[in-house]
Amino acid sequence: MNESLTAKTDHLISILKEYGSLLIAYSGGVDSSFLLAMAHEVLKRNLVAITAKSALHPERENQDAKAFAQKLGVKHMFIQSREMSQADFKANTKRRCYLCKKYLFEDLLKIADDLEIQHVAHGANLDDLEDFRPGFDAAREMKIMAPMVDAGLTKNDIRTLSKKMSLNIWNKPPMSCLATRIPYGTQITVEKLKMIEKAEQVIMDLGVNTCRVRLHAKVARIEVNSGDIEKILDPVVRSSVVKKLREIGFSHVAVDLEGYGQGSMNRTL
Repeated sequence: MNESLTAKTDHLISILKEYGSLLIAYSGGVDSSFLLAMAHEVLKRNLVAITAKSALHPERENQDAKAFAQKLGVKHMFIQSREMSQADFKANTKRRCYLCKKYLFEDLLKIADDLEIQHVAHGANLDDLEDFRPGFDAAREMKIMAPMVDAGLTKNDIRTLSKKMSLNIWNKPPMSCLATRIPYGTQITVEKLKMIEKAEQVIMDLGVNTCRVRLHAKVARIEVNSGDIEKILDPVVRSSVVKKLREIGFSHVAVDLEGYGQGSMNRTL
């Protein structure tokens, strides 16, 4: 491990020590899982992980989060998030992410207060600041900690350190909430989210790790890594995918020849 990465790790440890006790907004993704593992080493029992259950998040992600937290021996709780009961969130404006995080952090801060935990943190990293992430505005406004940003850790740093720590999430593909598959201005509904979740499971069952099914009215636009495009376009596979996605409720199925692009729906902003 190079000196720079060692220094960042030492900085993260010192930040976590200063917290004393911590509640982590824990999705089960690479970033929040690494933060949870590091915080567990430093804070031991003065740590709680909270995972929000919602139609926005596939159930497989909840199960991954549960298994990882159990393996660490961290106190882990699920809560039902409430963004899908809020009209302003479901309207799906460019403030969608801000509103979602605002509602979630309000709930987490209340839980932290009830448990007499001093701080709440999320798994943001330095690279996240380069994308359109209005949820960070909510985090800053509500004084949610971002220890990995403060320590200067990038996504690659986190994957490298996770691998060194033998964490099984080190090479887990990126996962964002299912609402990111729906164009801004299009109403978010549970029905649409379930269609997307089922469609992405069809693609992942083919052995494709990174997949997004973007919903445009009743059209499914499939994004996979460029190396997996040929797999999807194989005549037998293509026919099977089209059949299954039509059964789910899509009228047309398309493969994006550009491949997977993080935050591709933000291009319209």
